Amino acid sequence: EACRASKWPRMYLLVLAALTTGARKGELLGLRWSDVDVDRAVAHVGRSKNGDPKVLPLVPAVVEQLRAFDRGQPEALVFPSSRDVRRPYSFESRWHETLKAAKVRSFRFHDLRHSCASYLAQHGATLLEIGDLLGHRQIAMTKRYSHLAASHRSALVNRVMGDLR
Repeated sequence: EACRASKWPRMYLLVLAALTTGARKGELLGLRWSDVDVDRAVAHVGRSKNGDPKVLPLVPAVVEQLRAFDRGQPEALVFPSSRDVRRPYSFESRWHETLKAAKVRSFRFHDLRHSCASYLAQHGATLLEIGDLLGHRQIAMTKRYSHLAASHRSALVNRVMGDLR
């Protein structure tokens, strides 16, 4: 609700995209409309933090938001500055206003990436799937979410071997 009420109209889109893709702030802010394929519901990050390209799956709500802002300018940034459209919007002050309005404390934008991974683990995604989505090169980076996937492991073992007598 606070994101939708932000003075920056794209706050909700940015937060929703971060939460549902696990993308880093820089990956999202660097997106151009030519990187986004709303028909296939994906966005292409040319180079992630670790230097690899990656594809972000887009949930229907993000696609809907993107369509509302698309002006048919492929080389334009999805999140442009209002002062210099060649640069990404510097949203930090609006971010802090939004957090204050939502009465959320001690939360960084990067925490949305962790929230994405946590939700995925809690709903049965494997560590390999989570690591692939987040762009982790080593499973050790993803293992921090392993405690959240414990029930998934138990369900797997019981599904496969639970009938043994």
